[in-house]
Amino acid sequence: MTRAPITRRALITGVTGQDGSYLAELLLARGYEVHGVTRDADEVVTDGVVAHELDLATDSAIAQLISDVEPNEIYNLAALSSVYQSWQNPALTARLNGAVVAEMLAAVKLIHDRGNTDIRFVQASSAEIFGAPNESPQNEETTVRPTSPYGAAKAYAHGLVGAYRTAGVAASSVILYNHESPRRPETFVTRKITAAAARISAGKQETLELGNMEAQRDWGWAPDYADALMRAAKHSKPDDFVIATGVSHSVRDFVAAAFERAGVDDWQDRVSVSETLLRTGDAALQLGDASKARKVLGWSPTVKFDEIVAAMVDHDLALLS
Repeated sequence: MTRAPITRRALITGVTGQDGSYLAELLLARGYEVHGVTRDADEVVTDGVVAHELDLATDSAIAQLISDVEPNEIYNLAALSSVYQSWQNPALTARLNGAVVAEMLAAVKLIHDRGNTDIRFVQASSAEIFGAPNESPQNEETTVRPTSPYGAAKAYAHGLVGAYRTAGVAASSVILYNHESPRRPETFVTRKITAAAARISAGKQETLELGNMEAQRDWGWAPDYADALMRAAKHSKPDDFVIATGVSHSVRDFVAAAFERAGVDDWQDRVSVSETLLRTGDAALQLGDASKARKVLGWSPTVKFDEIVAAMVDHDLALLS
């Protein structure tokens, strides 16, 4: 990959995750000096990223790291990312998804108040802050009413961004709807589905258990959403932005598309619903309106639902080759 001369410095928390890795590649290609927070030394970091080992769950040194690196742009992607796990670990969720954001924004404000560094903060928020919304599609004005510890912690962080923005900090909250890629771990239902479809196709697995197959989600392509995060940081006016495709599909639709791509015709005989996998407070429908991001940031999705599923299944089939 050819890289331009270094022009700005960025710090990414969650740099080894799906979104963090795509964002790091995007920024490096544009000549950024990219720093990333990793939980331990064994994590694989994108080539070219300066790694800083820091366990945000237990360590409060993130403010010192921000002071030391003094980045121009901070992207907070670190989080406990499972709604299900947030019910098992609500205190950890509150720490990672909420309190850490407070510490980061306080550190950003100190640098901002000195006035000698252009510093911008971008929070990766979530459609889960809306809980089970009464209106569809949802936009930046939709009532924040979370229905899970995950959504509540993200809502707190979302509110903090608005508060610090009022205080003059260039902080944006980018409300990301579901976004997928082959880099999703199997702890996410989408990758669980595509990996199972590939293994069943290859005769290495017999069946697949899922939760609510009728839940509808707005699924996009993860690299597009990394691009939206970067656009929010670069925009002259910090704000809140919904990032979504505006098209919803059910989990059943995802399953059907994945098994069709894998060449499994009798998928309905292979997939069952388990009561133990049903999630408390799960919204029946999440559908985002990204009109503001289209107009203000010039952002739009580039990859369609069937293409996303196909890319993930093809990747999982290739892993079995």
